[in-house]
Amino acid sequence: MNTVIIIKTSLKVLRSNKNRTFLTMLGIVIGIAAVIVVMSVGAGAQSLIFNQITSVGSNLIGVLPGYSDENGPPASAMGITVTSLTAEDTQAIKKLKEIESATSYVRGVSTIQWQNQKTDATFVGTTSEYVDVESAAVELGQFLDSSHDKGIARVAVLGWQVAQDLFGREDPVGKSVKIKKENFRIIGVMEKRGTVAFENQDILIFIPLETAQKLLLGIKHISVMRGKVTDEKDVDAVIAQIRQILRERHDITGSKDDDFSIRAATQALDTLGAITDALKFFLAGIAAISLLVGGVGIMNIMLVAVNERTREIGLRKAIGATAKNIQYQFLTESVILTIIGGIIGIMIGTAISALVAFGAQYLGYNWDFVVTATSIILSVSVAGFIGILFGWYPAYRASNLDPVEALRYE
Repeated sequence: MNTVIIIKTSLKVLRSNKNRTFLTMLGIVIGIAAVIVVMSVGAGAQSLIFNQITSVGSNLIGVLPGYSDENGPPASAMGITVTSLTAEDTQAIKKLKEIESATSYVRGVSTIQWQNQKTDATFVGTTSEYVDVESAAVELGQFLDSSHDKGIARVAVLGWQVAQDLFGREDPVGKSVKIKKENFRIIGVMEKRGTVAFENQDILIFIPLETAQKLLLGIKHISVMRGKVTDEKDVDAVIAQIRQILRERHDITGSKDDDFSIRAATQALDTLGAITDALKFFLAGIAAISLLVGGVGIMNIMLVAVNERTREIGLRKAIGATAKNIQYQFLTESVILTIIGGIIGIMIGTAISALVAFGAQYLGYNWDFVVTATSIILSVSVAGFIGILFGWYPAYRASNLDPVEALRYE
């Protein structure tokens, strides 16, 4: 009996028991679909994180107050108030020839009011170099300029969404809003940016750094500073120079720990990439357990099929079929079941992954739809392997039935 005849016979047998065939394949379908969805959603989530970080700029360096080891978060990122950085520190690192621009940040949350309209927003105290560092743009009016960097200038630039919430289609430039009972004249509106680095940029309000520190927050320190390096290749060298400058300014000598932490965007990419890869494959491994369940289901059904077709096996052997023919017959049925189930699972998993990706994109997230050829080939290969692994014993048992006893079986 050649391979073509065996395959045709197997397909005929499977078609004759459609309900049992469907239920047998169901475990494989669910298992393969789960693996595809987990791998795709994991890759999509990873792309979201990478896109958010790279949208800020791979040549950016951030300095936060508080010490941390190389891989851990600084104290300020853990909700602890640390006051070790000042605006003068930012001015010092701006003198490096490799630094294209640098700015300081402080922030707070307040209700913003214009006449009877109110909205909750985050106000950001910063300097005129913010637009260069963040690669941001103004839609209406202007951003803060150097004249606003010194003194208590009561001017504000609205994020796009804040302007919409308060003024709708009306031009807000020249009007005044109230922040913590203080009036600020609006000089500009930012272009719509959406979510960048996991923060909605459109719900921010920008005011001069010194105004935010002295008038609204009553502080002298800054929350973070960021610098843009002219050439990405110089990032590591610039980090070393910044560390030396800040240690000297803060009188840190010898083996004393820094009271600040320096991070580059590329470092975040490497760390988050390793974390998301590990999580993605861990979840895929959990999803793959369902494939083993499906394989056990196939073995059980095939063993039942051997019992039901005992007389058929005896008849085939009586007219010349060898044990190898019988074994190939049942093994082929098992492999066909798993491969067809695998293909259906891939289709369902791809469809679900596409819905997740398109849903995330509709909500405004920079989420890539990723289903790699490797995951598909691996899924089909695993399905075929399971068919062979769990189909072998029923096939072996069928091939070793005694034809005389099989013909007598009721």
